[in-house]
Amino acid sequence: MAATIIDGKAVAQEIREEIGARVRALAASGITPGLAVILVGEDPASVSYVTGKEKACAELGIASLGRHLPASTSQDELLALVRAFNADPRVHGILVQMPLPKHLDEKAVIAAIAPEKDVDGLTPINIGRMILEEPCFVPCTPQGVIELLKRTGVPTKGAHAVIVGRSNLVGKPLMSLLIRKSLNATVTLCHTGTADLASYCRSADILIACAGSAGLVRGDWVKPGACVIDVGVNRVEDPTAKKGFRLKGDVEYEAAAQAAGWITPVPGGVGPMTITMLLANTVEAAARAGA
Repeated sequence: MAATIIDGKAVAQEIREEIGARVRALAASGITPGLAVILVGEDPASVSYVTGKEKACAELGIASLGRHLPASTSQDELLALVRAFNADPRVHGILVQMPLPKHLDEKAVIAAIAPEKDVDGLTPINIGRMILEEPCFVPCTPQGVIELLKRTGVPTKGAHAVIVGRSNLVGKPLMSLLIRKSLNATVTLCHTGTADLASYCRSADILIACAGSAGLVRGDWVKPGACVIDVGVNRVEDPTAKKGFRLKGDVEYEAAAQAAGWITPVPGGVGPMTITMLLANTVEAAARAGA
């Protein structure tokens, strides 16, 4: 029996309608949420991501206050801009689009963002608060995965969740979120050094692939009835495609879908949730600032 496809676009739209209502309520009290996305250079993928974020802001009535900087921007210039946005009351959320040009120190730039405006949830302070389960902004992709699980009705209590990928952006935060008492999953975190990765995957009630390796998780690694969340977005050459490539996840989708109980497609699964969580965090930051 084929898996139920988790439609990330539909779930994201449902959440955006909730966000829109909140934006209108804030506007009635004189508050317009503002998001400043900083883009350095002209990396095609980054330009595309930022354009999508700006379009989403416009659709919901969130002010887009970001800046596009040349690739030659210095560390001091970038930090000065971050500090200026920290001090700007119109800006409630700040996001620095990654990756940055190689001459810039990403960790130092992220650390310079005020925690109350860190709507991407990546500053050391917010990461620490997340682990301690204190109020904070959570990284957007892990937050989106959790929302998909909740709104789809995937049971997490007592479930064995296996995460394939240990990045600071997705894997590690997901582990921290899934072990919270509110979700109560038991988590195994796998990575490139994991021996017999297939056996861990086959034991998963919830299998989350976020290693950034196209087709890494094979279909016969999926436990029958498991929930498969594919976070990977990899460009694979395809001469038949208009752009010369197509997007492929970390999971062998067609084979996995025959065994899984639920599965996210790529694209259209986790991707739409990431931007939606960014918007939700920005509106929450505006509400906190206006409280």
